[in-house]
Amino acid sequence: MILIKQARVMDPESGFDQVTDIVLDGNKIKSIGKVQKDDCFDRIIDGSGLIAAPGLIDVHVHFRDPGFTYKEDLTTGAAAAAAGGFTTVVCMANTKPVVDTVEIYKEIEGRCKKLPIKVLQAAAVSKGFEGKQLTDMDALYQAGVRGFTDDGIPLMDADLVKKAMEKARELNVPISLHEEDPAYIKQPGVNQGKVSQQLNYGGASYLAEAVMVKRDCQLALETGATIDIQHISSGQAVDYVKEAKEKGAHVVAEASPHHFTLTEEAVLKYGTLARMNPPLRTEEDRQRIIKGLQEGTIEIIATDHAPHSKEEKEKPLSEAPSGITGLETSLGLGVTELVGNGYLTMMQLLEKMTVNPAKLYHLPQGRLQEGKPADLVLFDPEEEWKVKQYKSKASNSPFTGWKLKGKVKYTICDGRIVN
Repeated sequence: MILIKQARVMDPESGFDQVTDIVLDGNKIKSIGKVQKDDCFDRIIDGSGLIAAPGLIDVHVHFRDPGFTYKEDLTTGAAAAAAGGFTTVVCMANTKPVVDTVEIYKEIEGRCKKLPIKVLQAAAVSKGFEGKQLTDMDALYQAGVRGFTDDGIPLMDADLVKKAMEKARELNVPISLHEEDPAYIKQPGVNQGKVSQQLNYGGASYLAEAVMVKRDCQLALETGATIDIQHISSGQAVDYVKEAKEKGAHVVAEASPHHFTLTEEAVLKYGTLARMNPPLRTEEDRQRIIKGLQEGTIEIIATDHAPHSKEEKEKPLSEAPSGITGLETSLGLGVTELVGNGYLTMMQLLEKMTVNPAKLYHLPQGRLQEGKPADLVLFDPEEEWKVKQYKSKASNSPFTGWKLKGKVKYTICDGRIVN
């Protein structure tokens, strides 16, 4: 048993916010605020000055395993997640081979069970990520898959998307969508605007995202499916999600920390480290994302953790891959940029990083309540720390060298200290 003494216990689902004790017994939370005199503890943690929250949950990560393990693998990805306070993550299906069969899924799942945190694997919507034929979603669901995505590639065939949504509704699982229409992209990774003009780089228009989001919000409304608009980047897309929600569509949107922190100007400073799909956009877009987080249009913060090798990111802007590592800086950026600047309360931030992602995937985690899984993060909201070393194999982040508040002190998964 573990006793956490006098931490500020915050549970976003119930709104509980109180300095008290927590007792963990095995993989469950035994009690909050009540310590039995005859309890015998294996470990006592002084929680003074720390926030105890549900273990963070990220529904959008790339661990590159199998196929690209020189960038990241399940073990290093899990270590990076634990270092960032995450106890549950969902891996995307754009591995090699693509996770489009039960056999491939089961092989990965078997290895995930040995990891110190909960690593869930999503499966592909279309076979081979070709956007032509649906995977056997029924069989994959029976095997344990709880979410489908072709993340990294947009699904252009509206009829296929509609069929996938109908099946997802039947199975009661989410479909996560990468919304970028190639027709509006001259060159990916950089917003089409003043910075792309300055660099003489084609860029990607906000319309690439907006037209796809509008289509899929309408299809979600028609089918009743739950969809997740991934890494939303433009104000127009946020507006479309808001409209769809008001009409009754089951649309959830994710904001990545880089999209609520940086703008297209970062490309001038950080080069390929600020190249991502969808790209960093204007300050107006950034502010609309923040407003979307405030008003609840955007319910989830997800990192889109996308590790790449140093050699790949050192290529020219037109050749380097898009994406950044995000798991180890996500909480710090949320505390510093959103809470520190008065955009969100600490409870609102934690809601978007714990219980809301848990609800999308129907997980019991994401709650700090008696009887719930003993998955917690303990962090100091005031301690400033410098981003320098990574547990990830990769260090492709524009935030290296930044000073952030919100230092993770302990990550506990299933009652075991994993960081």
